[in-house]
Amino acid sequence: MDFLRPTWVEVDLDALRHNLSEVRRVVGDAAILAVVKADAYGHGVDGVVPALVDAGVDMFGVALVEEGVELRRLGVRQPILVLGGVPPGGEAVILEHDLQPALSDLVVAGRLNAAARSAGRTVGYHLKVDTGMGRLGIRDDQLDEALPALQSMQNLEMVGLMSHLAVADEPERSFTETQCRRFRTVMGQVEDAGFNLTYRHIANSAGLFSRDLADYNLVRPGIVLYGGLTGPFFDQAVSQQPVMRFVSQIALLKQMSPGEGISYGHRFTTDRPSLIAAVPVGYADGYNRLLSNRGEVLVRGQRAPVAGTVCMDWILVDVTDVPGAQAGDQVTLLGCDGGECITAEAWAETVGSITYEVFCGISKRVPRVYKG
Repeated sequence: MDFLRPTWVEVDLDALRHNLSEVRRVVGDAAILAVVKADAYGHGVDGVVPALVDAGVDMFGVALVEEGVELRRLGVRQPILVLGGVPPGGEAVILEHDLQPALSDLVVAGRLNAAARSAGRTVGYHLKVDTGMGRLGIRDDQLDEALPALQSMQNLEMVGLMSHLAVADEPERSFTETQCRRFRTVMGQVEDAGFNLTYRHIANSAGLFSRDLADYNLVRPGIVLYGGLTGPFFDQAVSQQPVMRFVSQIALLKQMSPGEGISYGHRFTTDRPSLIAAVPVGYADGYNRLLSNRGEVLVRGQRAPVAGTVCMDWILVDVTDVPGAQAGDQVTLLGCDGGECITAEAWAETVGSITYEVFCGISKRVPRVYKG
């Protein structure tokens, strides 16, 4: 049925396509793996993925095996890279849905090889090498041991070699060049060991706009597709458009006298006759509780402050200075109204976070509406 709550996320697919075109402008002939993990960074895979398929992306990247299965159920036929690898028991699912895992561990590789051998199948995978992220990946100084072991696993085929950049969103830091140099060395080692690599990739969103990609033939844009790559360098390097707009409506207006407390804990007290709007959105929807008494929303194109503690299902907004405010007025929590905008960057700065968390934090109970 159609959703009934007057709170929703609007996803602009034209903006998504524009951001993808900016990636294409920079990377030329390199293949594009669109990262759509975490429900397309909170934007909703149901609408985002078909738009990216139609736009011609070459591959998709997810974090979990379950997310890969969801893409297959949406009809995705492109290769799907499971960035988080294969959990114990996930081998059969990898085989059934033709997923390509990133492998960082010989034990996991052995399990997958055994499952593929039992099924009479060969599984393609991307070898992940740790060049300095310190998270997943085989360390580059362990390759002499790892490569012969992988070579002996006859039911696995290395189709890609990958690593991940740790500080690419800080272009002035030289460590990214160190990682790229290490990765070039690793590519030589892998090829000398007899592996024929289809894909070589290290660049995330920040990396693809800030580094020479001549040695790599696949890039992994994520946050840039959703308009969330931030920082002065990237503001100049890429023309992004925000894809997400988060909105609600005024449900009720209440006239308050000076000196009255509002919401849990009475952390806001009126200091004048005040018009307070109740808006049906809260931290259960992803409106961060740290925005209590600090956040702003847009009503009739004007900024209005959040008054008091953000509740699970409600916020209260002081609309005293918004002429004509009334029940039913749209409330913009994230996005633009008229000439004013609440950006994900500003929201993230207020709560001490990053744009990724702002997008991913919008809960599944908030309907996504797609336009474009």
